[in-house]
Amino acid sequence: MTAKSGLKFLEDRWDDAVASKLDEPELLRYRSNLLGSDLRITNFGGGNTSSKLEQVDPVDGQTKKILWVKGSGGDLGSIKRAGFATLYLDKLLALEKMYRGVELEDEMVDMYPLCTFGNNPVAASIDTPLHGFLPFAHVDHLHPDWGIALAASANGKLKMEEFNKEFGHKLAWLPWQRPGFELGMMLKKIVAETPGCDGVVLGGHGLFTWGDTQRESYLNTITIIDQLGQFIERHGAVAGHNHFGGEAVKAREDRAEIAAGIMPYLRGAVSRKQRWIGSFSDSKQVLDFVNSAQAEKLAHLGTSCPDHFIRTKIRPMFVKWNPAGEPGELKELIEMALETYRAEYAEYYKKHALPDSPAVRDASPTVVLVPGVGMFSFGKNKTESRITGEFYINAIGVMQGAGALGAGVDCKEIPQAGPAASADQFTVYSNYVALPPSEAFRIEYWKLEEAKIRRQPPEKELSRRVALIVGGGSGIGREVALLAAERGAHVVVADRDVAGAEKVADEIKAIAGKEAVSWTSIDIRDRKAIKAALEATTNQFGGIDILINTAALFPSSPDGVISDAQWALTLEVNVTANYLLADEAAKVFAEQGIDASVVLTSSANAVVAKRGSEAYDVSKAALSHLVRELAVSMAPKVRVNGISPATVVKGSTMFPRDRVIASLKKYKLPFDEKDTDDGLRNELAKFYATRTLTHQPIDPKDCAQAIMFLAGPLARCTTGHLIPVDGGLTEAYLR
Repeated sequence: MTAKSGLKFLEDRWDDAVASKLDEPELLRYRSNLLGSDLRITNFGGGNTSSKLEQVDPVDGQTKKILWVKGSGGDLGSIKRAGFATLYLDKLLALEKMYRGVELEDEMVDMYPLCTFGNNPVAASIDTPLHGFLPFAHVDHLHPDWGIALAASANGKLKMEEFNKEFGHKLAWLPWQRPGFELGMMLKKIVAETPGCDGVVLGGHGLFTWGDTQRESYLNTITIIDQLGQFIERHGAVAGHNHFGGEAVKAREDRAEIAAGIMPYLRGAVSRKQRWIGSFSDSKQVLDFVNSAQAEKLAHLGTSCPDHFIRTKIRPMFVKWNPAGEPGELKELIEMALETYRAEYAEYYKKHALPDSPAVRDASPTVVLVPGVGMFSFGKNKTESRITGEFYINAIGVMQGAGALGAGVDCKEIPQAGPAASADQFTVYSNYVALPPSEAFRIEYWKLEEAKIRRQPPEKELSRRVALIVGGGSGIGREVALLAAERGAHVVVADRDVAGAEKVADEIKAIAGKEAVSWTSIDIRDRKAIKAALEATTNQFGGIDILINTAALFPSSPDGVISDAQWALTLEVNVTANYLLADEAAKVFAEQGIDASVVLTSSANAVVAKRGSEAYDVSKAALSHLVRELAVSMAPKVRVNGISPATVVKGSTMFPRDRVIASLKKYKLPFDEKDTDDGLRNELAKFYATRTLTHQPIDPKDCAQAIMFLAGPLARCTTGHLIPVDGGLTEAYLR
């Protein structure tokens, strides 16, 4: 079986060699993964697929028809077999007799668990009846840009009929209706009334397609979507048509620099209620939109597809900046735009909220558009911030397609209007039909959507925070980076040893996922290198919340004599470099204007005088006081603390083999010259432990625990303090 008339934009990714080895549930998973592998077909987490399969009932041994449908909150591109809800089809269809009308349709959701087959814990999605009541074996419900462009066009129904005629289809049109049981009834009715119907366009929403086999459903879906693309792209190529009314301003050549400079300020501005992780895009599609004549008005109309505005909110924030001006104007313009945005959002909530509506959510935008620069997007984590941006790029594609379909056409009727919303509730601009705010609110603050949010795992202690770990390539820094990731932070591992930093970043990917970590090189003696590392962090995640430095230098020489150059270098690395690091980070913290924390690594040696380590001891004494000085100068938004460990031998780059052997000889400890580096370090660590009250060697993990306590919200009232991590070293007791 091949695509009906050839594919121009999409590709047929079905592999018969793979499919032939799969049973029906796995074929559904395979089909779903293929459809979700191309963002032109559907966006992350959007759409759903289903199959009606014959299975043996484990209770009575009879063969039953079972509906397999994507579970609530799943993603087609990554869904596994276990991600599908399974329901007895006859029980689901029997719910029609209990249905009491659209005003009470939400009560039907409580009935879905009673239809569950196989003790399956996966929650059935709101769209379950949309699949169950369609009389087809395999059904795809997707949100391709081309499909939504048609669904969100003022002349969409007329263009659908034109499309049907050109490509030999029998797509049917349904006016806007919020997903749920009522829409399931409407789909059942329209298909029954449309002989030969091979798909349904949901006004303002998306597309339904199907097939008698898994393969046929997949092919029908990608073929119709590709043909819609051909149809719309041809309209957009008509002579004289300019997308979004044409270019109104020029993109700045220095837009990347401007974006990097403004991102911490913008992130801080939108994070005043709760923190967000940021992303930036200046893709051609984004710039074509934000620089266009119609951008501001189209942006204010908001998105159409429910899957879009769940993440992008009802609309993005458009910053009214003339790119011919100075970047210094942006802060004031952002503040003005935010004030307006939050006021409009508050009015939106006040106007549409019911007594039992969920409480108002954060009124900050998740998408910010800046002419000449691009798009900033925000989410609770890096993946969400990226996906939010992708969703708005989808929305841009929808508006572009709708505008293309409307070229030279004056449509007086709004086909999206229907029982759920009358024509006067819709707003049309350049043939694009935005969802009425009342309907947008009914989805954004839907109890069922709220329930989906509440089913998500609770956020961790450091979720939404960005931690820059300097010296993170080994030793204490490595343990800090791993622990920060375990507690939910987004981590940037910085080190002079870039190979070590990259290796630790790879370890973190296994803990937090590949998008929650990055690495960068740094030399803390060099302001330029520090600035570059800070910028790499803000470019990656939008800002910085936690700065930790574990990098230090212990000078040594074969004869035990420390040269003037070594003395100077020790103070430069252990004191001055910490000051430079904090001084540059303070500028980012000031731009953000939200709480942040700094933790530096001192030493028990700061208060223990000894022979032979004067340079190191003095430098750590100065660093301990620097912690207190910085706590004063960076207050009240930034807390600065430190730890004072006793000698940490394990994993430390300050203990190369020659220094360990020299120390073992110094203390007259027996050792084997053939022993490994780690073996020698363990012997030395055991000796140091005997000098403490606990007799416990100091492990890098012990230091990491203390550091992360000070860095996190549990120590919100602690600043200018140093925690000893020395096993109870009496010589280090303060006098």
